[in-house]
Amino acid sequence: MSNLFGITKKDLEEYFLGIGQKKFKATQVYEWIYQKRVFSIDLFSNIKKEVRDQLKQNFDTSFIEIVEKQEDELTKKYLFRLHDHEFIEAVVMMHDYGVSICISSQVGCNMGCKFCESGRLKKVRNLEAYEMVEQILAIEKDAGVRISSVVIMGIGEPLDNYDEVVRFISIINDAKGIQIGARHITVSTCGLVPKIYELSSLPIQINLAISFHAPNDELRSKLMPVNKVYSIKELIEAISYYLQVTSRRVTIEYVMLNNVNDSVEAAKELASLFKGMNIYVNLIPYNETNHLEFARSSKNKIHRFYDTLKQEGINVTIRKEFGTNIDAACGQLRGRRNK
Repeated sequence: MSNLFGITKKDLEEYFLGIGQKKFKATQVYEWIYQKRVFSIDLFSNIKKEVRDQLKQNFDTSFIEIVEKQEDELTKKYLFRLHDHEFIEAVVMMHDYGVSICISSQVGCNMGCKFCESGRLKKVRNLEAYEMVEQILAIEKDAGVRISSVVIMGIGEPLDNYDEVVRFISIINDAKGIQIGARHITVSTCGLVPKIYELSSLPIQINLAISFHAPNDELRSKLMPVNKVYSIKELIEAISYYLQVTSRRVTIEYVMLNNVNDSVEAAKELASLFKGMNIYVNLIPYNETNHLEFARSSKNKIHRFYDTLKQEGINVTIRKEFGTNIDAACGQLRGRRNK
């Protein structure tokens, strides 16, 4: 039995046609669950009871469970329990321009980035689309907010769960779904090169962010094992192709690690990789945890790195910090619960 929150409207239309019904009933279902936020099939009053009964035989509406929440003035961090008692996380951030959510796409992660807490507990499984959709629905209900932008940058590597992530994007982008515009949806990847090429052909022009974090292969391979499979040269070529096909600017994420990747020389080397490309670099002050050997770069080093990139002609920002006084680093709540 499939979960109703993981079904695209197109697939739901095909389902209704297959049982001898009009396909517009798919729009009615979407309006109930995403516009009216009525999650019980029994309450879909404009759909005949025999059709609702058939829906219940084919789809369930079980929901993920909020088991822990931490919050400060601008950030709410949620820990969810799934149907198989695994745990995932999502973070909500209040901006002056709206409310964004960072969601998980896998239970655990196999990418093994050395500075990342979520990678310490290996991948158990991929999330299904409904488990991603429900992170949004559950948080909107609990926090009483309307999510305006989505970043798939929580636990897991989204492009390692490509099909379900694309299905999730289709549902939340649908005009009868959660109605989040393509330009407000960002997929972050550590650099699965073949999937970046595949993503470039997606009909929905979303945003792409690349977790880069090092200016050369030697350092990046130490920090990010994926670089041993797909080198910086191959990654740059994939980014260039994505830019050419989509005409969408790409974000280069760069976490600032003290005395590791934060020197002026590193900044100049990074700039040389992206000269003339339609990208911008997002410098991320590192969220320190109790378990990792890395420390956050000082404000002076971060600003020196920023100034160097600016001088080299690179568009660059410093990410505003959220959740520094709660367990906001990706994977912290799950890691603590699994202990």
